[in-house]
Amino acid sequence: MQELSVVALKLKIDAKESFVLLDVREPFELEIAAIDGAINIPMNQIAARITELDPDADTCVLCRSGGRSGSIAGFLLSQGFTNVKNVSGGILAWATDVDTTVTQY
Repeated sequence: MQELSVVALKLKIDAKESFVLLDVREPFELEIAAIDGAINIPMNQIAARITELDPDADTCVLCRSGGRSGSIAGFLLSQGFTNVKNVSGGILAWATDVDTTVTQY
């Protein structure tokens, strides 16, 4: 599975590239820290809501630190998704390396 750094994610956002940022954290976590434009489907709902996602889209999966998103990225690949990346370090890395105003939790 491909990994994407938060710095590379920021470059994709700034370049207005066409991609899906899939945040698999729980809604209460998004209230603490979030990235604008992300689609939220909590990890435990992915299997039931997979039809909401385009299997051919460039999909970058985000969580708090990279563990849950790595699991979901692997799951999506096993379901025939073709272009999935795990955002390394998750929102914690984003708060450290990209936007220090984002709350760490």
